[in-house]
Amino acid sequence: MKPKNSSIEADPAVESELGRLPTMPIADLRKRYRDLFRTEPPKAFGPDLLRRSIAHIIQEKAYGGLPLTTRRLLDKLVTATSVKPNGRLDLPRRIKPGSELVRTWNRRTYRVMVVANGFTYGGKTFAGLSEIATAITGTRWNGPRFFGLRSTRLEAPDGK
Repeated sequence: MKPKNSSIEADPAVESELGRLPTMPIADLRKRYRDLFRTEPPKAFGPDLLRRSIAHIIQEKAYGGLPLTTRRLLDKLVTATSVKPNGRLDLPRRIKPGSELVRTWNRRTYRVMVVANGFTYGGKTFAGLSEIATAITGTRWNGPRFFGLRSTRLEAPDGK
């Protein structure tokens, strides 16, 4: 199984080991888990979870793990969840330059291009989407909400 969306070639040794996992007896799976994780497998792990865990670590070692930026984001989300368990988690939006935002307002379609230093609309560059939303509507708007990048759902006071 070649890594998705990657120019990395599949390693035949990795592929061979992954191919053996579905037919391995549970005793062998537990031994392989101990070898890879250097700890006993959780008692609740049946053959399926053992196979998945082993396959994950084999592929991670061979092809690399999550990028540092993704690991940091996950750490922040875990911290936010532990501080406010029932709270809403907002993931940061990363809109890549070259993306086009399209919004229809009062039967007219507006197109905004994302550029490295902001957004272009009507031949001008703006620092934020709120400026553009205000220019389009004539009233103050939250730009990300106007362009559909944020939910309009309001939360209850208890965060649910």
